[in-house]
Amino acid sequence: MATTAGDLSSRPGQRSGTPMATAAAVMSTRLSLHKQYLQACQESSQLENPFIAHMLEEAEKADITLTKRITLKIAGNNRLVPVQKVTDEDFRMLACILSNNTFVTGLDLRYNVLTDVGAEHAAKFLQENSTLHYLNLMFNDICTNGAELIAKALHRNETLLHLRMTGNKIENKGGMYFASMLQINSTLEKLDLGDCDLGTQSLIAIATVMSHNKAMKALNLNRPILYSQEEETTVHTALMMKNNSCLMELHLCKHEIKNFGVERLCDALYENRSLRYLDLSCNKITRDGVKFLGELLKRNQTLEILDLNSNRIEDDGAIYLSEALALYNRTLQALV
Repeated sequence: MATTAGDLSSRPGQRSGTPMATAAAVMSTRLSLHKQYLQACQESSQLENPFIAHMLEEAEKADITLTKRITLKIAGNNRLVPVQKVTDEDFRMLACILSNNTFVTGLDLRYNVLTDVGAEHAAKFLQENSTLHYLNLMFNDICTNGAELIAKALHRNETLLHLRMTGNKIENKGGMYFASMLQINSTLEKLDLGDCDLGTQSLIAIATVMSHNKAMKALNLNRPILYSQEEETTVHTALMMKNNSCLMELHLCKHEIKNFGVERLCDALYENRSLRYLDLSCNKITRDGVKFLGELLKRNQTLEILDLNSNRIEDDGAIYLSEALALYNRTLQALV
């Protein structure tokens, strides 16, 4: 949480604790961030990454106030500046200077070349840092072992609110580690495990623990690797939605959901009063399945965004939806 000037006030005689002195200390720390990185590289005989150095310099140029917090964006797909992708050793240096930092509350390292070794540095960082709210590691090269390290670090972390692991092939076993984490962690609000090659076992485990999780508000489980045609994962997800009263956003793209699965989800959403955004894109829902959604929209008064992109609803399915929206539903704001 951002610190306010009022939180830093002290008695007049305490020079180091006054708001002005604290502001000066924060300013000094902020302005020296780039120099701290160069010094850390020099002491470790590690070549500096010019991309990291540039982005730290850019962060230093931003205005500083006692209530302002920043996200360091060191994304490897930056088209505006020359990019040297962040390696595991680069992240080790970066984590070293940010471990005790108080104003960097977000770290965006998407599209770099971090491996399980980098995940080990990330796990240590999450255990030491007490101010980071947002960590984006999407589309790196983190696998199952790295997922285990990060998930276990979140057993004890009480600060991080949003984690993006999209595109890291942590597979079914890695998903199981995150399911175990969700049983323990009561702080994380957004978790993105899309395109991580999750399997049936991990999806069922996540759905099971999410039935009792009271913190999570957004969950992305897009594009798992499923071999069964029985829609077991959808059935468990529906059961989770019956019991969960906190989740507001759920992404189930490419889950091989058919009409039977949609019916189960709709049955659950008659009772659910929290979900605002449901992503069912790129599934196998036909006009018969959309009929269940049409009936749901006649009675559900909480859903605001429904994504049915790339399904098979046909003309009849469109008619079911349009009738529900024209005559009954007043809450849906976006339909794809």
